[in-house]
Amino acid sequence: MSLPSLQDQFAALIAAPSVSCTQPHWDQSNRAVIDLLASWLGELGFACEIQDIAPGKANLLATYGSGPGGLVLAGHSDTVPFDAALWQSDPLKLTEQGDRWIGLGVCDMKGFFPLVIEAVRGLLDQPFRQPLLILATCDEESSMSGARALADAGRPLGRAAVIGEPTGLKPIRLHKGVMMERIDILGQSGHSSDPSLGHSALEAMQDAMGELRALRNQWQREFNNPQFSVPQPTLNLGCIHGGDNPNRICGQCALEFDLRPLPGMDPEQLRAAIRSKLQPLAERHQVKIDFAPLFANVPPFEQSADCELVRLAEKLTGHAAQSVAFGTEAPYLQQLGCETIVLGPGDIACAHQPGEFLELARIQPTITLLRQLIQHYCL
Repeated sequence: MSLPSLQDQFAALIAAPSVSCTQPHWDQSNRAVIDLLASWLGELGFACEIQDIAPGKANLLATYGSGPGGLVLAGHSDTVPFDAALWQSDPLKLTEQGDRWIGLGVCDMKGFFPLVIEAVRGLLDQPFRQPLLILATCDEESSMSGARALADAGRPLGRAAVIGEPTGLKPIRLHKGVMMERIDILGQSGHSSDPSLGHSALEAMQDAMGELRALRNQWQREFNNPQFSVPQPTLNLGCIHGGDNPNRICGQCALEFDLRPLPGMDPEQLRAAIRSKLQPLAERHQVKIDFAPLFANVPPFEQSADCELVRLAEKLTGHAAQSVAFGTEAPYLQQLGCETIVLGPGDIACAHQPGEFLELARIQPTITLLRQLIQHYCL
């Protein structure tokens, strides 16, 4: 088998649907993408290990060379769901339009893998002193189960890791965490004409929201990082549901909220602070309060500004390392001992949207940059 051209690799990956979603009717297997990458990398002489994470879901760890250290080039193999009616082209077909390629995952972030393959192809005639690992994960867009499984397994990967998420080819060394939480309050319904007949879950929730807003004010006074465009942690009261009729005491109420901690803020400590405020409320209102994450949180991420990888990336790109608001798999690779940055060719502004694109002008600079990183860490 001969390796397909760069454009044909893009097209084949885009044509292999791999949506991951918390809604089961949208969720799909990523095996077609993993199998394509394993066949191409195997052709180049990589040792390919496919790790089954869940039914229909797998990671690929492809290694060239051996020994400790080395470089990890990482990305996720899945995409978000899409609304085909809002696209002006087929989202699962690579389309060239003017100065860009368009397709689902071309920017976020299946397109990173063909660029990695193109970068390494020109170096395989040289001896690798340190290994190159190419990592493709599953379910980054939903549960992050692929990256979590790697972190839980604890197997060291490499000295440095670059995740090719869309950053406009600017190195990213920190991002906020992501916590999505839910409070359920169970009270006692009763006739509204006599408040003693029940315990209002809605009134208890009003107090709970007051406590959350007070905690938000406290955390925003205590924590500030000017490297972020929104320098404080945020807490958004996202949606609330409760009660059924004006003449009934509200028997149940549920609130879902989103909390974005800064690096240095421990999610478990934040949850403990919330619990300590909810417990007295439950007693005062004589209601039952359940508080739990909707999903396991993504930790905040920070890589030190003076580490080798950050300095090298700044030198090669000509950009100082920055921060982003979105979460990535970076904290999980960092847990495995890798110096880690996020650095890729796409633009986050077009990710998760109809008409997702990659500018053709970014292709060659990305290949050159990846080649320089491989030369530094592996040759």
